[in-house]
Amino acid sequence: MMEQYDLIVIGAGPGGYVAAIRASQLGMKVAVVEKRVTLGGVCLNEGCIPSKALLDSSEQFALARDKFARHGIDIEPPRLNLSIMLARKDEVVKRLTDGVAYLFKKNKVTLLNGSASLHGATSEGLQQVAIISADNPAQLIAAQRVLLATGSETVTLPAIPFDGDLVVSAKEALCFDQVPEHLVVVGGGFIGLELGSIWRRLGARVTVLEMLPTLLPSMDRQAADALQRALKKQGIEFRLGARVTALQRQEDTVNVQFMAGEERGELECDRLLVSAGRRPALAGLGFDLLGGRLSENGRVAVDADYQTSISGIYAVGDLIDGPMLAHKASEEGVACVERMAGKATVVEYGCLPGVVYTWPEGASVGKTEEQLKEAALPYKVGKFNFLGNGRARAMDETEGFVKVLAHAESDQLLGVHIVGPRASDMIAEAVTAIRCGSSAHALGMQFHAHPTLSEAMKEAALDAHSEALHV
Repeated sequence: MMEQYDLIVIGAGPGGYVAAIRASQLGMKVAVVEKRVTLGGVCLNEGCIPSKALLDSSEQFALARDKFARHGIDIEPPRLNLSIMLARKDEVVKRLTDGVAYLFKKNKVTLLNGSASLHGATSEGLQQVAIISADNPAQLIAAQRVLLATGSETVTLPAIPFDGDLVVSAKEALCFDQVPEHLVVVGGGFIGLELGSIWRRLGARVTVLEMLPTLLPSMDRQAADALQRALKKQGIEFRLGARVTALQRQEDTVNVQFMAGEERGELECDRLLVSAGRRPALAGLGFDLLGGRLSENGRVAVDADYQTSISGIYAVGDLIDGPMLAHKASEEGVACVERMAGKATVVEYGCLPGVVYTWPEGASVGKTEEQLKEAALPYKVGKFNFLGNGRARAMDETEGFVKVLAHAESDQLLGVHIVGPRASDMIAEAVTAIRCGSSAHALGMQFHAHPTLSEAMKEAALDAHSEALHV
């Protein structure tokens, strides 16, 4: 007889493993099917976590090389030990993936390793899932509900096929055994800029080719432009409006030919990173064979309960509409299983923050100025530069600003955009304020400890009423 569960989760990434744990807490008998040996999905294994580990390590290296002397710390020029840096990254990943395995055991979640596919409903209405693995080539389990949380995969461009050596995805770019002499990055989004920053800090020449006329199109334009200027000062080169037309591989290098408007150009590099977006990882699931419906943009269509067009099958995270962010997937996973349990949980998508972990960092929540203009909403702007912030001065990290957007009549906060030190941490206050329907005036009247970077948030909110004190 088939083993039966209340819920089967396919995929153990940020959406799947969090949903499984919460479902178990709610009293469900839960199984998770994961094809990787380790848990955590792309995020923990080859995305969010390893990239941030290398970003932090490379930042430390750049500080020692470029900024220690200004703080009165005289050292010999630092030498890079890349193998130790990569080993530290791997250790961070292992500790966190092991942590997810521990949480599964603690919460009595059954883990089944293998590739999963949907096999339709039984006569009793249970959804069947087939699991194929090296140890057990044909296992069939069933549940009242199945949650698809398989995440996304790198988009491949026909003109730029991966070879895993010279032409690579983000996964391989986290594991280079030596610093590239010249890294060309195709795609000026979050992933491309973060990985480009890592290798630029470690000594590589980095050139970013972006097909669009601007970087980071989802960010507030003023914030994105400020971030581009900061990265340009660090030595990253940009070719905007550039489309790759051809590649010529040599033994150790790649010649990249591109068009920028009407002008042709070419670059020679020893590593080419293609970071042109991601797509839902649906291959092999059998969702299409059961008649599952997709939205116009190729994502899985779901209702308010995250149920797909197939009764009993649900989907969250990168599979469905919205930004492909780990924290979005986690919140959707929790909301999905809580709604299964009869709770009226809702994900507040208007409070979804986005962060690019370059240095300075960029972080945002809510509407951009461009979106407010397009919607013809009356708004006012408050802005405060970190140059006027005492803690930023003490840290010698004065680049960037906080920008607050509020309704011109009601004063309700509509958006907050930060470029500067620790923006990824600071944005949490703005998320809470917008979630609670705060006004710019109320945000500006809150206590902010002195001296802290967060005082820039207070001053920007005050500036929306022309009441900033340190400008």
